[in-house]
Amino acid sequence: MNRRHLAATVAALVLLPISACGVFRGGGGEGEGKGGAPAAPGVTKEPCPQAVDKAKGCIYLGTISDLTSGPFAALAVPITDAQKAFWKRVNAAGGIGGKYEVDVQTYVRDNKYNPEVHNQVYQEIKGKVLGLAQTLGSPTTAAIIADLRAQRIVSAPASWTSAWEFEDVIIETGSNYCVEAMNSVDYAAEAHKARKVMAVHYAGDYGADAAAGAKAAAEAGKLEFSAVETPSGATEQGRAIDEIVKGKPDVVILTTGPADAAAVIGQSAARGFRGRFIGTGPTWNPALLKSPAAPAIKALYEQSAPGLPYGADTPGHRAMRQALGNVTPNDGYTSGWAWAYPMKAALEKMVAGGNVGRAGLLAAVKSLTTVDYEGMLPPEAGNFAADPNTAVFRQTLINKVDEKAPTGVSVARDFFTGPTARAYRLDGPCFNKL
Repeated sequence: MNRRHLAATVAALVLLPISACGVFRGGGGEGEGKGGAPAAPGVTKEPCPQAVDKAKGCIYLGTISDLTSGPFAALAVPITDAQKAFWKRVNAAGGIGGKYEVDVQTYVRDNKYNPEVHNQVYQEIKGKVLGLAQTLGSPTTAAIIADLRAQRIVSAPASWTSAWEFEDVIIETGSNYCVEAMNSVDYAAEAHKARKVMAVHYAGDYGADAAAGAKAAAEAGKLEFSAVETPSGATEQGRAIDEIVKGKPDVVILTTGPADAAAVIGQSAARGFRGRFIGTGPTWNPALLKSPAAPAIKALYEQSAPGLPYGADTPGHRAMRQALGNVTPNDGYTSGWAWAYPMKAALEKMVAGGNVGRAGLLAAVKSLTTVDYEGMLPPEAGNFAADPNTAVFRQTLINKVDEKAPTGVSVARDFFTGPTARAYRLDGPCFNKL
């Protein structure tokens, strides 16, 4: 059974008012190059513009990210820079199959975290790239997902959502928000004796996906559960704060952006709340430790995460830090670097198989059962061959606030799978079940 068979969810996703990183999997396509030659678009016999070895051809990958004025620019710029460093390292080590180098710099575009802009710049570059090294955001990627499928354009998302598990052309890395929240609730029940759980979340497949996971874990553990949807905007968190203070949950699974997380945690604590917050990965930014909410965050906050933080001691983390050089640590770098490994594995398999083009790359993706993440994630996180329920990676981490750590957090509990995620059957995107 192919991994990604999902029928009626794309239209629903496009209509959702999604407010964070996340989107959808399928097939389709168009003809490739003739006579065994490298297939345009995105593959040339000529070298890349900044080639290490001018005897090699070039594979062009596009990047569409939030690079200037959108809400995730502080994360997206490091993501993009890390991916440039990743592929520079690949090229210096001989490229892909000894035949091609990879260019991720020629076709970089800013989506301003706007679906219309994302689609506009995608249309500008889609005929010139083999795939997308990065497509950032849920509503943005939803705007192009049908065409990605039709054109068989393999794309690496800058997000996590359970919907990714059902899209062949999307190569995600790490556990989705739903699994992450399941593990957070199971952790809170064990570590903090939590019996009352509240999910405070954005709408859409970031917030609702996490809230659905929290709900599933609460139901499995016979815990009391409530959910509060909240809009983006630090001045718009009044209702969520009121519900927290009034409801007195033992743990709040918080799925927002960093500024909103600071508002919710800081103001809830100021009004006497003393429960725990576990923020989904994108809630964190080390700058929060310099915000007025810092004392409350230090006292009450933990961060769930799909992967190890910037300062971790793995071959992949060490290679990343060496390649980046003297930068201000940011886990945008960590995510961007880790997200590139599946694309590298698929490109290598495509070139080794001799079918160089979009159809060949998609076939290579669908044959991957493991990916070498150089220790940043377990190899089984790179299973794109099995059906969604079998292939979904179910391990996440819990980080604690640590002012001495490069990005302000360090590991409190290493990769684990809680009982809810272990038993859960993934038969569709979680957010549809909230």
